[in-house]
Amino acid sequence: MDWGMKNRLASIFNQKSGRTVMLAVDHGYFQGPTTGLKKPRETIGPLLPFCDSLFVTRGILRNCINPTTSTPIFLRVSGGPSVLGELSNEDITTSMKEALRLNAVGVGISIFVGEKNEERTIGNLGRLVNEAEEYGMPVLAITAVGKEMARDARYLGLASRMAAEIGAHIVKTYYCAEDFNKVVEGCPVPIVIAGGKKIPEKEALEMSYNAVSKGAAGVDMGRNIFQSENPAAMIRAVRAVVHENYTPDEAFELFNRLKDKKVVSQVVE
Repeated sequence: MDWGMKNRLASIFNQKSGRTVMLAVDHGYFQGPTTGLKKPRETIGPLLPFCDSLFVTRGILRNCINPTTSTPIFLRVSGGPSVLGELSNEDITTSMKEALRLNAVGVGISIFVGEKNEERTIGNLGRLVNEAEEYGMPVLAITAVGKEMARDARYLGLASRMAAEIGAHIVKTYYCAEDFNKVVEGCPVPIVIAGGKKIPEKEALEMSYNAVSKGAAGVDMGRNIFQSENPAAMIRAVRAVVHENYTPDEAFELFNRLKDKKVVSQVVE
């Protein structure tokens, strides 16, 4: 790795914990104005100080994010179909020059293993890595597995290892309760977990705790933060788990205190 690549990666991983809390707000690229992100500017702004990086599309970045923010930007650069079509039919939608122009610290793209367009999305990842390496730009591979495939260690491990083999610098995958440590062990680059569908706050904190306890380098969480009854309290609770090793019970207690505005919280360094 050259200095630029190392510096960009260092900007998203907390230097004390070695982990990251990424805030995923790219859902509108295929879901439209989804719950919690109907007014992106209002939702995202208060959360920016508490995430280590923001995963976002260029359209929302340009129109809804204050350019004075110091939060590093990871740019979603793939897309195409909506929820009405075949989601795996993606292509690269944003150029590397655009990512550099927007001062991104990394770019992200989806791969669909076991889906109709598996080969195409793997090829997209390869082409993106080729171009990104020229500029020292980290690539995040977001893994999805086929509808007929269980989200278990076998298939998540397959998708994660494939992404790393093609050249991804970070892999985003789902957490599985059984043998998640094997998914991490089989992937030679850092893994961050996806939050997935909205679940109760306590369960999301438990998932985050279990994932980092089994080797994940952090979370890239969206709906379980911005669809929370109190997104700001939730992201701070997630930070406490990821960076301060809070137990789920301790983090949920923190969430409730912050939600009720009984204490003033500061960013966990």
